[in-house]
Amino acid sequence: MPAKVKFEKALSRLEEIVENLEQGKGSLDEAIAAFEEGIGLARQCSEKLDEAEKKVKKLIKTDTGFQLDLLEGEDI
Repeated sequence: MPAKVKFEKALSRLEEIVENLEQGKGSLDEAIAAFEEGIGLARQCSEKLDEAEKKVKKLIKTDTGFQLDLLEGEDI
Protein backbone atom coordinates (compact mmCIF):
# COMPACT_ATOMS: atom_id res chain seq x y z
CA MET A 1 0.00 0.00 0.00
CA PRO A 2 1.29 3.50 -0.78
CA ALA A 3 2.51 5.74 2.03
CA LYS A 4 -0.14 8.02 3.51
CA VAL A 5 -0.59 11.17 1.45
CA LYS A 6 -2.92 14.14 1.71
CA PHE A 7 -6.49 13.49 0.59
CA GLU A 8 -6.35 15.83 -2.40
CA LYS A 9 -3.09 14.34 -3.67
CA ALA A 10 -4.38 10.79 -3.20
CA LEU A 11 -7.61 11.61 -5.02
CA SER A 12 -5.73 13.26 -7.88
CA ARG A 13 -3.43 10.25 -8.27
CA LEU A 14 -6.43 7.90 -8.10
CA GLU A 15 -8.14 9.84 -10.89
CA GLU A 16 -4.95 9.62 -12.96
CA ILE A 17 -4.78 5.84 -12.43
CA VAL A 18 -8.43 5.40 -13.44
CA GLU A 19 -7.91 7.48 -16.58
CA ASN A 20 -4.84 5.47 -17.57
CA LEU A 21 -6.60 2.16 -16.96
CA GLU A 22 -9.66 3.27 -18.92
CA GLN A 23 -7.43 4.26 -21.84
CA GLY A 24 -5.58 0.95 -21.71
CA LYS A 25 -2.20 2.61 -21.22
CA GLY A 26 0.70 0.33 -20.34
CA SER A 27 1.20 -3.40 -20.11
CA LEU A 28 -0.90 -5.86 -18.14
CA ASP A 29 1.71 -5.92 -15.36
CA GLU A 30 1.68 -2.12 -15.18
CA ALA A 31 -2.13 -2.12 -15.12
CA ILE A 32 -2.18 -4.62 -12.25
CA ALA A 33 0.36 -2.58 -10.28
CA ALA A 34 -1.61 0.61 -10.93
CA PHE A 35 -4.83 -1.11 -9.88
CA GLU A 36 -3.22 -2.25 -6.61
CA GLU A 37 -1.97 1.29 -5.97
CA GLY A 38 -5.44 2.62 -6.73
CA ILE A 39 -7.06 0.25 -4.24
CA GLY A 40 -4.70 1.51 -1.52
CA LEU A 41 -5.39 5.14 -2.41
CA ALA A 42 -9.15 4.52 -2.48
CA ARG A 43 -8.96 3.02 1.03
CA GLN A 44 -6.97 6.01 2.29
CA CYS A 45 -9.50 8.43 0.80
CA SER A 46 -12.38 6.47 2.28
CA GLU A 47 -10.78 6.48 5.74
CA LYS A 48 -10.14 10.22 5.53
CA LEU A 49 -13.75 10.87 4.48
CA ASP A 50 -15.00 8.69 7.35
CA GLU A 51 -12.90 10.73 9.80
CA ALA A 52 -14.27 13.98 8.39
CA GLU A 53 -17.84 12.66 8.58
CA LYS A 54 -17.39 11.74 12.25
CA LYS A 55 -16.17 15.27 13.00
CA VAL A 56 -19.08 16.84 11.14
CA LYS A 57 -21.56 14.62 12.97
CA LYS A 58 -20.17 15.95 16.23
CA LEU A 59 -21.65 19.34 15.41
CA ILE A 60 -24.60 19.84 17.73
CA LYS A 61 -27.37 22.34 16.98
CA THR A 62 -28.08 24.67 19.89
CA ASP A 63 -30.48 27.59 20.34
CA THR A 64 -27.74 30.01 19.32
CA GLY A 65 -26.29 28.05 16.41
CA PHE A 66 -23.94 25.12 16.22
CA GLN A 67 -21.40 23.91 18.74
CA LEU A 68 -18.57 21.52 18.05
CA ASP A 69 -18.60 18.64 20.52
CA LEU A 70 -14.98 17.50 20.55
CA LEU A 71 -14.14 13.85 20.84
CA GLU A 72 -12.33 12.86 24.01
CA GLY A 73 -8.66 13.86 23.84
CA GLU A 74 -9.09 16.19 20.82
CA ASP A 75 -7.81 19.73 20.71
CA ILE A 76 -8.75 22.46 18.26
